[in-house]
Amino acid sequence: MPAWDFPAPDTADDDGLVGVGADLEPDTLLGAYRAGLFPMPLSTGRHHQLLGWWSPDPRAVLPFERLRVSRSLRRSCRRFEVRVDTAFEDVIDACADPSRSGSWISPDIRRAYVGLHRLGWAHSVEAWEPGVGLVGGLYGVAIGGLFAGESMFHRATDASKVALVGLVERLRAGGGRLLDVQWSTAHLTSLGVIDLPRARYLELLADAVRQPLPEVFTTP
Repeated sequence: MPAWDFPAPDTADDDGLVGVGADLEPDTLLGAYRAGLFPMPLSTGRHHQLLGWWSPDPRAVLPFERLRVSRSLRRSCRRFEVRVDTAFEDVIDACADPSRSGSWISPDIRRAYVGLHRLGWAHSVEAWEPGVGLVGGLYGVAIGGLFAGESMFHRATDASKVALVGLVERLRAGGGRLLDVQWSTAHLTSLGVIDLPRARYLELLADAVRQPLPEVFTTP
């Protein structure tokens, strides 16, 4: 059981901040996701940061049936190979690259999510280019039918989008219910992401976490 009692999501301020502090132990993280919260530092950079817990209103999600795959993206899907959980630490390190604008993944956060991965809760979806290697991907946390996306990266055009398409296909086939992407951006909206009121998100979340874990995350 988590050692912390999180405030209710509807106590968040206008930015979605619910509380500050706590820790990044596995039970804390999993309890937060089940309650509709996620951690993110209050400032960017890779040094010591004050940890915030967030529940934005609205909340950005990607309904599987709304995923938009353009002709060019379909071509890219044929160009890259999608793999699951073969390079988790490489993916999170690429997402944490301090040269990226707005980089927020600190060493403490990296350590926490690598720990979750080793326990079977955090997962990576990767885009590999034959003859080149890992060129894009994303990582997040899977609890039942919820996949809470945390970050993505690309080193080749469309590579992160291909990883997202691969994730949606696998969630849909495996019985996933909810793909949470936290906040919407123009890029994510172009792929089909929509905003939901917090109350509706929490309803969908309560159903999702009661579902079985999609097979893609349970098969070695």
